Amino acid sequence: MPLDVTGIALDERQTRCFLANGQDVTSMANGDSTKDNNGLTYAGSGVDIDAGNALVEAIGPLAASTKRSGVMGAIGGFGGLFDLKDAGFKDPVLVAANDGVGTKLKIAIDTGRHNTIGIDLVAMCVNDLIVQGAEPLFFLDYFACSTLDTKVAEQVIAGIAEGCKQAGAALIGGETAEMPGLYATGDYDLAGFAVGAAERGHLLPRTDIEEGDVLIGLASSGIHSNGFSLVRQVVEKTGLNWDAPAPFAPKTSLGEALLEPTRIYVRAALEAIRETNGVKALAHITGGGLPENLPRVLPKGLGAHVELGEISAPAVFGWIAEQGGVSQAEMLRTFNCGVGLVLVVSATGADEVITVLAKAGEKAFKLGSIEAQPGTEQVRFSGELEFAS
Repeated sequence: MPLDVTGIALDERQTRCFLANGQDVTSMANGDSTKDNNGLTYAGSGVDIDAGNALVEAIGPLAASTKRSGVMGAIGGFGGLFDLKDAGFKDPVLVAANDGVGTKLKIAIDTGRHNTIGIDLVAMCVNDLIVQGAEPLFFLDYFACSTLDTKVAEQVIAGIAEGCKQAGAALIGGETAEMPGLYATGDYDLAGFAVGAAERGHLLPRTDIEEGDVLIGLASSGIHSNGFSLVRQVVEKTGLNWDAPAPFAPKTSLGEALLEPTRIYVRAALEAIRETNGVKALAHITGGGLPENLPRVLPKGLGAHVELGEISAPAVFGWIAEQGGVSQAEMLRTFNCGVGLVLVVSATGADEVITVLAKAGEKAFKLGSIEAQPGTEQVRFSGELEFAS
């Protein structure tokens, strides 16, 4: 698939090539895109090549603003180029991740707020890279819709560019696809693809995780990008409109509050990894919450003890639990509940790691410890979740 972030998926291979080079595509496909001697045309079937051209001009500067060391060439070819040596790596191992943002997209579409959903897309990918010790290098997006609305697409990609800048990754390509008949009018879908690198021998998790190691939690910015099918059910149950004041944040509309973007932990986590010797593992707390994501980095025979009283969960989670009658166990396995990233660190290095994370702007706190696995479950909880008011 061509790597033209501003390109539009077309059936005619030559047309796509012309678009990638920024040339006039209307000379292809038999002249005028809307008139063809009363015959059928691509535009008449719902695919607007001219809209794709307009998007080319609109978002080119957004992609350029994310350029970093290692990027070669410019967007518009059939593939993006990246020079690992120029990026400073000597013996790198590449790490790749891809993800979407789930049904949080429906809230963005229903509210007409498209400027932050791209940050979520980047976050869900790059946070999965950093937990393996990899520095994000570049990002590609896939934007699919029924009929291309260039204003909406530009807002979405502006968010993607912002997320890339927060993560230190370059937006080097992507694809825009118009597929009338597959998507409902006004709907769109997103997918993201990120590639990072770590020097050989520096990948996480480390093999020296042991009893007594400390769990450090990093506060989430809210729901992030998981559990929104349940969230939307709760909203439907309350009968609230998206523009109503959020009960848990009265100065903000409900839609805007729920669209708070996923926090990107890359820069802070990289500093903790590079400036200390205490970080042994990291876990990105996404779908499945703490019970299912912590075990992914723990060796066999070891478990995690999480003290729930150490978490100050954002008020949105208390509202969901109360309005939906959602049990604590269900909350923990559906949402991050206030913890977006967990670090496993040596007991002697915990305070230093917390200091580095705090200087990087993160709210870091001791969450629990590593222990011998007490039974069939690798995560043991004590205490009760406390929700901010």
